[in-house]
Amino acid sequence: MASQLVEVKLPEPQQKVFSGEVFPYIVSPAESSDLADINKTCNWVENNRQYVESCLIKYGAVLFRGFPIENPEMFDKFVKSFGYDALPYVGGAAPRKLVVGDVFTSNEAPPEMLIPFHHEMAQVPTFPNVLFFFCNISPPEGGQTPLVLSNLVYQRMLKLNEPFVNKLLDLGVKYTRVLPNGDDPSSPIGRGWQSTYGTTNKEEAEKKALELVGSIEWLSDGCLKTITDVLPAIREDKRTGKMTWFNSVIAVYRGWKDSRNSPETSITFGDGSPMDPDVMTTLENTLNELATDFLWKKHDVVMVDNRQVLHGRRSFVPPRQILAALCK
Repeated sequence: MASQLVEVKLPEPQQKVFSGEVFPYIVSPAESSDLADINKTCNWVENNRQYVESCLIKYGAVLFRGFPIENPEMFDKFVKSFGYDALPYVGGAAPRKLVVGDVFTSNEAPPEMLIPFHHEMAQVPTFPNVLFFFCNISPPEGGQTPLVLSNLVYQRMLKLNEPFVNKLLDLGVKYTRVLPNGDDPSSPIGRGWQSTYGTTNKEEAEKKALELVGSIEWLSDGCLKTITDVLPAIREDKRTGKMTWFNSVIAVYRGWKDSRNSPETSITFGDGSPMDPDVMTTLENTLNELATDFLWKKHDVVMVDNRQVLHGRRSFVPPRQILAALCK
């Protein structure tokens, strides 16, 4: 079981310690292990899934470093060895491409763009529980996937601005997004309605959209405006009893900005009232203070508990390719 692994420690800010626990938890194959190839590694996962999942719940994220996971096909096989059902990327905003199996590119927004912290697909009712990211090409500079423990954000914001937290609890949030008519790779939220809903038929797109959002509107240029129902911004994780900052508030406020969308209208409280810019700055600073920023090494895989952990993307110098798999 764990005897096949050795724990790896990294200096801050790549890894931090909160309440006596490291974040993220980092493991490599032990010298005496027999995890020499992808088949043996996948067999080990199948036999020790409960142990790995216990680590995921305890730590929030597990970074697998130095394992024989050398290409997208091996990554797909590694993910499938956990036995999760894949979650189709329906309703997500990021431009992505299918690579192999259930593996997609991660957000393909331009490298100079920073992607703010978010829980994956927090703006739709059905979101992934577990995320996997694989480093196929490590960037020469930047490009980290920073991670933040959501409960710590809740605790910190409760101390810094309790009225704001209580307002989120009372009112929830609404997300408004205009989806382009066709993919727009220049935007971090440039996924067109055709890619988002997997169809070029407007009636079919409407049907799928209304399964995820509260209302829609077709615009004169062929774009699709969607407005969610009121969604919770703070949730209790029933597994741990902890309150989590389960939303995409800062990601929308800082990142949903292009020729079709503006932060002021993209994220509001459930009653339609706007977010305070000063509070958004406090929230952004809090997230960055709590974040860990491990440097990607080629063939790294990080497994993220999407219910406990927010993630983002730092700007980078190309080339960089991080692949993703989303699981129920």
